Amino acid sequence: MRQGRRDGFREFAAGRSGHLYRSACLLASGDTHLAEDLVQETLGRMYLLWGRISRIDNPAAYAQTVLVRAFLTHQRRRSAGERPVGDFPEPGGHQAGGAGDPVLRLTLLEALGRLAPKDRAVLVLRYWEDRSVEETADAMSVSSAAVRTRSSRALARLRDQLGGSLAEFASH
Repeated sequence: MRQGRRDGFREFAAGRSGHLYRSACLLASGDTHLAEDLVQETLGRMYLLWGRISRIDNPAAYAQTVLVRAFLTHQRRRSAGERPVGDFPEPGGHQAGGAGDPVLRLTLLEALGRLAPKDRAVLVLRYWEDRSVEETADAMSVSSAAVRTRSSRALARLRDQLGGSLAEFASH
């Protein structure tokens, strides 16, 4: 029985790790080390719950919720503002290219990084994870109205940071 649960968890972790990591990278504004830590913490918490996981309708969605909550908890810590970085891209001195354009990716990650952690979490859940307002509200333990308000304000802040409409980036 125990071996079956462990095998089930291993299969779940192997299947979801990549997706969790991509979401964690967005939440962490490209900080891959923090993203790895968040995924590891998420999978650790999921392992502890794995015996009771049969009561959870959608373990993958629950893992995303655990990931977002781990991120928000990390952001509340005093040291969360400290980030070692190599080189920053030149602000305003870049040309947007195709969807695989590394400069565009860095620009968007930098813009996401300037948002408040809860704003970033709302945008990642709503637009990267494609969750509904209600699912996002549940994951963040806030009301649906708070999610709609925060989404609207966070998108407006992104538009301000990126110099206008996000549509020019979507067309590439």
